[in-house]
Formats: sequence, C-alpha cells, structure tokens
Amino acid sequence: QVHLVESGGGLVQAGGSLRLSCAASGSPFRLNVMGWYRQAPGKQRELVATITTSGGTTILHSVKGRFTISRDNAENAVTLQMNSLKPEDTAVYYCYGKVTTVGDYWGQGTQVTVSS
Repeated sequence: QVHLVESGGGLVQAGGSLRLSCAASGSPFRLNVMGWYRQAPGKQRELVATITTSGGTTILHSVKGRFTISRDNAENAVTLQMNSLKPEDTAVYYCYGKVTTVGDYWGQGTQVTVSS
C-alpha cells in the first residue's frame, strides 16, 4: 500500500512563502508523476503542479512564476515552494502520485491559509 505523507502548510500573510513536502512510502516502484492539487471551499479540486521522473512539469497558469515544483526521484519525494502567496491560494493542498498502469495515490491534505 502506497502512502503519501505531507508536511508544511499553515497560515501566512499575503506576499509570504510556504514550502510543502511530500514523501511516498510503501511503493516498490518509482512514482512516474508526483505533484500537488488543491481544493478551495466550494470549488473543484484543481491541479497546481506536477513533475515527471524526467523533470517535465505542468504548472497552473495562475501560480506560474510564484510556485516551483521539484522532486527527489531516489526518495520518491516532491516539494512545492510557494512564494508571493495570495489570499486566493488558500485551499487544502493534496499530494498526488501516479504509478503508470498501477494507480493514482493521494495524501491526506494540508491546509494553506493566506491572510490579506
């Protein structure tokens, strides 16, 4: 059973920074894709950023230039550095992992709150 364990998140003022980290355990395979989704109250979950084992990234347009995703393939870990945070970034952030032909995995979620 694959588990994604998140750390980071919290409360920060607008313009501040936070760092989210996530590590996978229990997987005999390297996760082909890792990343982060978020869900704000009353809204659908949306992709924030993903990264493949080769370093290819997909980034939500509204966070480009402010958020940076990186990963450690050997550790099956992913990090999201969030700078210049805005109140509209407030959401529960979920770590995501995918093993091709096996399945998708999710973390339990971590709250990010940006005050104005």
